[in-house]
Amino acid sequence: MSVCVIGAGLSGMAAAYALRERGIDFVCLEKAPDVGGIWRMPGAGEPGPAYQALHLNSARQLTEYAGFPMPSWLPLYPRHSDVAAYLRSFAESAGLLPHIELRTQVVDVRQGADEAWTVTSRDAGGVETVRSFDQVIVASGHHSVPALPNPLPPGAESFTGTILHSMDYLDGRDFAGQRVVVVGLGASAVDIAADLSRHAAQTVISVRRGLHIVPKQLYGMSVDLIAEAPWFTGKSFEEQRRFVEEALMVARGRLSDYGLPEPDHPVFSSAVTISDEILSRIRHGAVTPRPAIAALDGDRVSFTDGTSVEADAIVYCTGFHMAFPFLPAGCPAGPQGPVELYRRIVAPDRPGLFFLGLIRPVGSITRLVEAQARWVARVVTGDVALPPADVMHKEIDGYLGGIAERYGLSTGSSVQVDVGSYLRELQDA
Repeated sequence: MSVCVIGAGLSGMAAAYALRERGIDFVCLEKAPDVGGIWRMPGAGEPGPAYQALHLNSARQLTEYAGFPMPSWLPLYPRHSDVAAYLRSFAESAGLLPHIELRTQVVDVRQGADEAWTVTSRDAGGVETVRSFDQVIVASGHHSVPALPNPLPPGAESFTGTILHSMDYLDGRDFAGQRVVVVGLGASAVDIAADLSRHAAQTVISVRRGLHIVPKQLYGMSVDLIAEAPWFTGKSFEEQRRFVEEALMVARGRLSDYGLPEPDHPVFSSAVTISDEILSRIRHGAVTPRPAIAALDGDRVSFTDGTSVEADAIVYCTGFHMAFPFLPAGCPAGPQGPVELYRRIVAPDRPGLFFLGLIRPVGSITRLVEAQARWVARVVTGDVALPPADVMHKEIDGYLGGIAERYGLSTGSSVQVDVGSYLRELQDA
């Protein structure tokens, strides 16, 4: 076959659809029993980065595939099960299911001297299959290898409760009556803390560094729909930043008034956290903010401000390693290094290897992934010619230089993209 697509979540099915539309021979390998990626996991009870309280943070109108709208009766921010059902319906309607091999895990992907790709997969029965492809599209996401603090706080070995990662968290009801400390202030941390606060006896959120917390709606509009409005996109970057900062001050005031640290950076200089709930739960006394954990001792968790609490569990919402165990080491990012991809898609020194969805926009990722998929399909058919590797590296260096100036360079920041400019970049290529 011509192309192997790894993963049948939102990105993988966008890739499959673009390839099928252009008549390209492909197979899509998915380790789970069904399509849908992280959105189907909570309902299936499988371990993963999703949880029962998960809803879209982006408006459904901007999260649906082009030409295949989500049902109009769904709320603006559908639940994970609704998104999973929508993705399954898309796969059926688009005729993708015959091309998808379920319960098939990719265990090794390597390139030969002839630049062909050998993909080794394993089915549910443990039987391995080795196949050769001209191109490989990695669309499996990077939320599979949990990142825990290394080392854990002093005294961690003495902690009498449970230490887990958000990857292991499914439902707040599992912690009914317990005292829980949630570590982090990203999307999963605030969702999990809010969920726990309805079941746990005590919920504490431990925050090392302040982040901008943005409600899902400002002035009665979904924030990602505001970001699409011509009156907003027509503003300069500094005008956009000033507008959002002023709107946040009106909508929620200063984060320090909630007991959270103020961000040490302007908005749009780092990832923001979208949440309608966490500040309300803090104000209602259901969630208590604390600074970073200083030490653990038995059932006691001490913080850097000298306070402490007794805890039965600690949930680390500290992200994931950028790891693709089936790929050669250092591809597409080395340990603690930035992701180095031409147009955030192409591995310049590995012809025929593409990545879809390895980006982090402010807002929905769907349109960007669809644009990536269409562009890759054009590359596969020869309608788009890639430049030489040295030219691609020069583009990567320029992009990462801009990232370093705006965000500071890290693995996470290296996948940050601006929706409008990135769409134009792919459409004009």
